Amino acid sequence: MIISEDLLLAYGANYETFEMNETIFYEGNLPKFYFQITHGIVELNNYHEDGKEFTQNILSDGQSFGESFLFDDKVYPTNATAKTTCTILKLPKTDFFHLLNQHPEVSSRMFKCLADRLYYKYVMLFNVSSPDPILKIKTVMDCLKGNDDNNKYSFQIPLTRQQLANLTGLRVETVIRTIKKMHNINLVRLQNRKIFY
Repeated sequence: MIISEDLLLAYGANYETFEMNETIFYEGNLPKFYFQITHGIVELNNYHEDGKEFTQNILSDGQSFGESFLFDDKVYPTNATAKTTCTILKLPKTDFFHLLNQHPEVSSRMFKCLADRLYYKYVMLFNVSSPDPILKIKTVMDCLKGNDDNNKYSFQIPLTRQQLANLTGLRVETVIRTIKKMHNINLVRLQNRKIFY
């Protein structure tokens, strides 16, 4: 959790519930709030002209989203969609900056979070440009698993094949075939349709 719920509430945040598939904000809207997930899963995404979804990020309990856009006067370049029923703390932009100014330790955590996300974007951008589907999927799995766990097959991938497709720009059929190939060459283990990396 980047900012404690008590601190957010003290600065005027309110809880808001979003139902599954409800849009929290749209691409093209002006950023007006800091959002922090107390419960649920939120997806940041865009849609191509043909309607194909591209997932920018998938976030869950304790994570924030859209905060980097508050530091500029530009519109959101992405949509935010509740992928499950979500409870989210919303803090107005002016109150968010007031909180940061009065709590430098929160600002430090915010900058660390933004740096981590920027790192993730650089890694993903480079690998999404690769023609190799194994490399694309492995990059997502590496980012999810993190550097702390080097044990093989110890991490269950919390994404569906469709979500992996949306994150990598691959078709879901390609993801399914590639996951089977990764299993056959011992990069992942499949158990009851779950992927262990």
